[in-house]
Amino acid sequence: MKHVTIVVPECIVNLNSIGGAYEILSRANGYWQKIGNSPKLKIQVAGYAQEQGLKEQFFKVYPDDLNQIKKTDLVIIPSIFDDFTKTVKRNEKLINWITRQYKEGAEIASMCSGAFLLAATGILDGRTCSIHWNSTEEFKKMYPDVKVAQDQIITDEKGVYTNGGGYSFLNLMLYLVEKYFDREVAIFCSKIFQIDIERTSQSQFSIFHIQKTHGDEIVEQAQSYIEEHMTEKISFEKLADSLAVSRRNFDRRFIKATGNTPVEYLQRVKVEAAKKQLENGRKPINEIMYEVGYVDMKAFREVFKKNTGMSPLDYKTKYNSQAAVAY
Repeated sequence: MKHVTIVVPECIVNLNSIGGAYEILSRANGYWQKIGNSPKLKIQVAGYAQEQGLKEQFFKVYPDDLNQIKKTDLVIIPSIFDDFTKTVKRNEKLINWITRQYKEGAEIASMCSGAFLLAATGILDGRTCSIHWNSTEEFKKMYPDVKVAQDQIITDEKGVYTNGGGYSFLNLMLYLVEKYFDREVAIFCSKIFQIDIERTSQSQFSIFHIQKTHGDEIVEQAQSYIEEHMTEKISFEKLADSLAVSRRNFDRRFIKATGNTPVEYLQRVKVEAAKKQLENGRKPINEIMYEVGYVDMKAFREVFKKNTGMSPLDYKTKYNSQAAVAY
């Protein structure tokens, strides 16, 4: 039998991710026994604090004493809501415990922002990590040696699992159920809890925040120009020249500041504008395409799908309650 420890950090935690993980794994274990097998998991919720709750304190969890758990097979770190730098410092004892368990053969899974605690162990250095799109920039600054998989819901690298997005922990749990039990049990849980078992991308949920806290005035001027002239044909050669920098230096600085090339940034600005129009109103897709500066439907679809994981029509159908348009 495998021992699973859902840890409770000393900070504001997402109690839903703790309760949800416990419930799904317990239900999987119960079903596994119902179809004639011995139980596979012993699941425990444990931490160093006697109780932990949400910011509003409406709900609390009372974990077992982590000091009593000397060996576990799977550590699950829930998502957290707090100052991540302070949280890491406050949870050094927990981080050391997780590191020790990993060295002794345990697998580790983090949910969403729980990756901040996982990365503090050093286990993610040189690996790929999935995290909520809204925490990506802060995570990169704190852990530059970790590669962020911005679009992926789940990563799996040699027994280290991560997921992006607060409630996509449900998909991670199904993934772990299939790993620890089998496909049949995972499908059973997906039906019982009504979770889409095949969801693999979080790009359709991301909101493109115009990144302007980098401190590079030249790049900020370029960003403003791109946003104001997104429907026009922009010459980045001329834009760089107008800002008194070489094209090569302009590209280098732009990528360093925003994480995108100038062309990628322009595409994301256009796609974000298109998303807002697709979510609201009844304009046909080809009209929206023209309004954000595209004249070729194939090119528009390709760029839109690259950035969202969905076609414009699928996006409109999913996110616009009035959607029923044709091209």
